Amino acid sequence: MLLRFFFILIITFFSSCAVVRPGEVGVKQRLGKLKGEPKEQGIYLINPFTTKMLKVPTRTVNREVRLNLPSKEGLNVASEISILYHVEEGKAKEVINSVGKRFEQVMILSSFRSAAADVCARFYAKDMHSGKRGEIEKEIKKHMSSILQGRGFVIESILLKSITLPEGLYSAIESKLRAEQEAQQMDFVLQRERKEAERKRIEAEGVRDFQKIIKEGLTEQNIRWRSLEVLKELSSSNNAKIIITDGQTPVLINDKN
Repeated sequence: MLLRFFFILIITFFSSCAVVRPGEVGVKQRLGKLKGEPKEQGIYLINPFTTKMLKVPTRTVNREVRLNLPSKEGLNVASEISILYHVEEGKAKEVINSVGKRFEQVMILSSFRSAAADVCARFYAKDMHSGKRGEIEKEIKKHMSSILQGRGFVIESILLKSITLPEGLYSAIESKLRAEQEAQQMDFVLQRERKEAERKRIEAEGVRDFQKIIKEGLTEQNIRWRSLEVLKELSSSNNAKIIITDGQTPVLINDKN
């Protein structure tokens, strides 16, 4: 009899203890009504017959969702998306009071489906599989944050983990990318040829200007002056012995001849 009494006492004691773990807060519910401020981590004594501790996670929650997203061209794109969110600690009581313990299904997932459909309908299917993925994630997060503003939820990030495009779209995207690469290569070739033609034109202009300068410098006076300079150089040469000239064209006679 005594052993049974102690056993009942131990069960009553443990049932009277509520443990709030790290990353969550507790909200007391007494006779159906929420009482007091949210409790931080620790052990709390409660009356198990009239009171229970409702626990709300305030740590980051990763909720993965599989969803068919509509695209701008009317296609359905299968996707796997992660929603990273948390509940504000100071508004845990308000969340339970206004939404209930199923707040994730009622608020987070419903607002996500609405925001994802609205945002993705503005993008083409190929955009979800390209560099615009980050833009789509930011737009969904912004849309959800506006819907949940003031409700006690913080959307940390939206991550498009995997995107499965409809059959045939992959090959169409690859064909388009190949055509774009070929067009870019052709533009590069044309640009290179234009630069080469410009280089040749500049080179031809330089040669023409050089020839023009030379031609303008070959006057009769310059030619006569250069002839006199050549005559002077010949007269001072050790190999030159006899120079016969009419004053214009020198004739050298070597002594060995």
